[in-house]
Amino acid sequence: MLYIDDRKLKILKVIIDDFISTAQPVGSRTIAKKYELGVSSATIRNEMADLEELGLLSQPHTSAGRVPSDRGYRLYVDNLMNYSNLGDEQREVIKNLLVKRIIEVEDVVEQTVDILAKMTGLTAIISLPQFKKSKLANMKLIRVTELKVLFIMVSQSGIVKSHTLGLQDISQGILDVISNTLLTKLTDVHIEDINARTINSIKSEIPEYGEVIDYLVPILRNTLRDIDDIDVKMEGINNIFNFIEYSDVHKVQKFLEIIEDPKVMGRIFKDVTSQEGIAIQIGAEINIEGLENCSMVTAPYKFNGKNAGKICVIGPTRMDYSKSVSVVDYIRETLGEIFSGIYL
Repeated sequence: MLYIDDRKLKILKVIIDDFISTAQPVGSRTIAKKYELGVSSATIRNEMADLEELGLLSQPHTSAGRVPSDRGYRLYVDNLMNYSNLGDEQREVIKNLLVKRIIEVEDVVEQTVDILAKMTGLTAIISLPQFKKSKLANMKLIRVTELKVLFIMVSQSGIVKSHTLGLQDISQGILDVISNTLLTKLTDVHIEDINARTINSIKSEIPEYGEVIDYLVPILRNTLRDIDDIDVKMEGINNIFNFIEYSDVHKVQKFLEIIEDPKVMGRIFKDVTSQEGIAIQIGAEINIEGLENCSMVTAPYKFNGKNAGKICVIGPTRMDYSKSVSVVDYIRETLGEIFSGIYL
């Protein structure tokens, strides 16, 4: 961290607080009138010039006040921001909305992302527990037509995946024997570890269906390989319209295109298991083209004590960081409690 004296830090903090609140460049006279810093407008002006030289502020126009730079926001969130805890009433609202609606994992996540978007005023995205990282809980092969079979897998985290397979001339009775044998063999095995060898290994237990299993192995292997492991729920996309920074329709359109791109989602939600606690990425730190003027607050949530998915809110760099962090943090804790069975 750069050495910056206390007076400069106080001035930087009130400038960023004011800009987050008003979206207007902040001038020295505004600071002198609104905040009791005990120094003159001229002194504040000199300090602001020094902060600009340090790369913590920028001046959009010669006659305008200053606005925070990404570097200024970083110093602010790391050292100056007042982290606030949610009030008891807000905590109760979140907990009551979630706990009373526990049905399936996907239902909980859908409810959560809606609450997150409404409480932060930002775009909220939450990934479902990663399917392939979970253990297998159930599976079934079901004949639906003469030519098609439905392959259903259920993870221990409660996520259901189904795929239609082109498969004929195999009765439902044979499919039941094969799927039940596979289930016995693979229950409690991590789904990402199920491969052609593990599927093929059941032949010794039901040798009379060896030819059918030989036929099924590549089909099931390819199906497992192609299952998309990044499954997200998103709410509050239209919240971006509430920020003056996005009053330009073309800028909004670009934001929407980026945020709905599956490749972008893959980058945001990769490596869920490696993140611990709250992370704040500002501007270029996000490292995604088109999101240079945005910030993200992310945190993993746990399922049965292990990181399973990720919570994310995204909006302009002028977002209310303190509020966003407190909401994300409490929701992260609540989801972990729900998925550990505390409220079941």
